[in-house]
Amino acid sequence: MTVTLFATILTLGAMANALLTEAIKKMYENDGKTYSANVVALADAFIIGGLGTAAVYMLMGIPWTVNNIICLVIMIVAVWVASMVGYDKLIQLVKQIETVTPKQEENADHRKEV
Repeated sequence: MTVTLFATILTLGAMANALLTEAIKKMYENDGKTYSANVVALADAFIIGGLGTAAVYMLMGIPWTVNNIICLVIMIVAVWVASMVGYDKLIQLVKQIETVTPKQEENADHRKEV
């Protein structure tokens, strides 16, 4: 996979993923259900990034080598991160990290004291 092809798939995948994530968020809001926007974006990234890259491989006749499969996995992560550039998803991710980190730090401090 060339860098140009990777960047093209990433751009299109991130745009499609952001649109699909927003549509799912609106659906959940209309139903009054709670959701985690970054988890929804991750699930969408698996579908759009993975299947989209696989479709490009098949349509362009790109062989399924180890390097191309690694690029497919990297594409899923890249589409997820690129689609999370929305403010609400980044703030939510930071808050989730903050809730996990203090507990781990307290446990580490407690172990040092004992």
